[in-house]
Amino acid sequence: MSQAQAGILRFITASLVSLSMIMHANEVYAQAFGVELQNSLMPASGAMGGTSIAQPQDLISAINANPASMTQFHGTQFTFGGAWVGPTVNLTHRGNLLLPGIGPFRGKSDTPGSALGNIGVTQDFNVLGRPVTTGVALISTAGLGLDYVAQSNSNNTAATLQVLTLQPSVGVKVTDRLSIGANFGLGIGLFDGLFVGNSKATPDYAARGTIGVNYEVNPKTKLGFYYQTKQSFEFTDAITIQPFRVRPGLPLDIDMDLPQNIAIGIANNSLANGRLLLAADLTYKLWEEALLFDAIYDNQLAIQFGAQYTMDRAKLRLGYVWTEDSMIDVPGDVIAGITPPGAANAIQYIQGLVPNINQHRFSAGFGIPNLLPGIDVDIYGGGMFNTTGDFGQTSVAVESYYIGGGLTWRFRRGSGCCIAPDEWCIAGNE
Repeated sequence: MSQAQAGILRFITASLVSLSMIMHANEVYAQAFGVELQNSLMPASGAMGGTSIAQPQDLISAINANPASMTQFHGTQFTFGGAWVGPTVNLTHRGNLLLPGIGPFRGKSDTPGSALGNIGVTQDFNVLGRPVTTGVALISTAGLGLDYVAQSNSNNTAATLQVLTLQPSVGVKVTDRLSIGANFGLGIGLFDGLFVGNSKATPDYAARGTIGVNYEVNPKTKLGFYYQTKQSFEFTDAITIQPFRVRPGLPLDIDMDLPQNIAIGIANNSLANGRLLLAADLTYKLWEEALLFDAIYDNQLAIQFGAQYTMDRAKLRLGYVWTEDSMIDVPGDVIAGITPPGAANAIQYIQGLVPNINQHRFSAGFGIPNLLPGIDVDIYGGGMFNTTGDFGQTSVAVESYYIGGGLTWRFRRGSGCCIAPDEWCIAGNE
């Protein structure tokens, strides 16, 4: 093994260890998709508003969204990506004696910013005469973090949700134009709080699947589609409600689903002699069929736009996202199968803790292919504008920013497209 190869191996090993530590350290406040992140924090897609269904520019986005698009990545490719998310959430509660132990208060959530990581690898088998690409990734799927313990009338209001998913995937090129793909995600969730009561950090595992299709309309235009199942968690004995609505000392289970997603995307690079890639994704999130969130969210439409201009040594990227305000106007009395003390007032208070109200997000970034032979670097940043929402006697204002990047290694193995020592397989530029 050469010194360069040994150095890369040491870096990858250190990255995996660091990622494991980072992903268990903090919570993240979701980026305009409820508690789900989708591809908003991926190395290349993060700069393009998360657009990645038809022609993704990083392999982790392909694995996490439309697995059929993995056939656009050749040889052996490995990506390590990281991001920092800095949310600002201010809550005002004006009620008194409506919720157990909670009076009027105003404060900023003390949950700090979060460091997140995503890693993935793809391998094609074209050199063996098999039009198949496999991949696996470890994804920061969803999360939230809030902490109003410092506010004297909040009755120690705080909550944490983390979901990490190990996601093996496969894509098959059926014809020269048509690819199909599927993935299976096994996620671990950690849930604590949200209801007013005595709670504990409770883990659970849940599976999720995705099927996708990618179709090349012509050499310049690609279409993509995927359907993703819900991910159902049961956090056993997670909380004891105050005051007790069941026998004292009997803890309650919390059932929670991440929603089904239906998405379609288009990408075209016919402008500027093929240097300008334009992409648009449309995602419909079925929150109304997701346990826990069905009590506070309506179904949600998200529209994402992305652009990438390729220069001699760099790729410049921009993105914009618009999402529906998905908050239910008049919630009922039951959430996750529980009628909390305060009933509808309590559920409106929970809406203020988990607001899905930010409708606009911008992002930008750049990528440098072959910064070193076979190594690409991507950098991006973005943010959501300050948005306010009112839920009965609770009001909230939310904004956030994020920065991140990634490194991708491309190896001349497993694909017949790399025929000369100085030629590297880059997705979309074979």
